Amino acid sequence: MTLQMCEEAAMAAIALQASRRESEAQLAQAATLRPLDPDVVSASIPAFFIGRNKAGLWVAREASGRIGGLFLFKSSAVDFANRQSKPARCALVFPTDTFELDIENHGNPLIVLAARLLRG
Repeated sequence: MTLQMCEEAAMAAIALQASRRESEAQLAQAATLRPLDPDVVSASIPAFFIGRNKAGLWVAREASGRIGGLFLFKSSAVDFANRQSKPARCALVFPTDTFELDIENHGNPLIVLAARLLRG
């Protein structure tokens, strides 16, 4: 292996590490769900964040953190949000970034096992 090849390999490793750190920073930043703007959604209407977590499972979390759950299917997460906001309907917010359920899981009780299997 020549000196130039070693230098290129070292530069590639440094670039890969920098890329991983940047991805981890983006995930940490994405994990924070910000409060909804009252000009966009009325405080009298319950709002739920619906999205995926790092494992690819669906997360439904009420905007104020009152209740939330993990699900295998998007439709299950949406149904959960609608059931929790009865008799009224709720606003659904679909963040583009992944986020984790930061409260107790009131969704699918078997999802903890599925999450462990997905992590490997």
